[in-house]
Amino acid sequence: MSEHYVLNIQSSLTLAQAERMIDGALAAARAAELLPLTVAVLDSGGQLVAFKREDGCGVLRFDIAFGKAWGALGMGISSRTIRDRLGNRPAFQAALAAASDGRFVPVPGGVLALGAGRTVVGAIGISGDASDRDEYAAIMGVQAAGLASHPEAPAENWQSAGL
Repeated sequence: MSEHYVLNIQSSLTLAQAERMIDGALAAARAAELLPLTVAVLDSGGQLVAFKREDGCGVLRFDIAFGKAWGALGMGISSRTIRDRLGNRPAFQAALAAASDGRFVPVPGGVLALGAGRTVVGAIGISGDASDRDEYAAIMGVQAAGLASHPEAPAENWQSAGL
């Protein structure tokens, strides 16, 4: 092979996997009658792999969905866990937001996607409904792609959250 050809770079998450995550999340959301959602899927390096926004979503929803996924990747835990651990540490939350140029959104809806050996291969972030309901759709999306999720299950009260 000649030197002028570009070699393929292996991403941690394929486009097909990201699309299955998004489609699974949106299917679960429609079945649960959630509000319109915006979904962002990032690879383990924080790069956007795929994105969809349902009709009716506000203009900030992409930034929020991206920030939920970004924060989960940045801390190595779900955005629900971040919220729970940092709830009484507002100065640290502010520092994380500043360090991430505002891309850090510490509320449920950012879920890690785990591959073989529970290695993080990416994250999904969802915004559009109450945060616990966003997280439910995100978990369903990760599982629809045949991957494990962190957290493994939605919050117990996800159906009534924000209602």
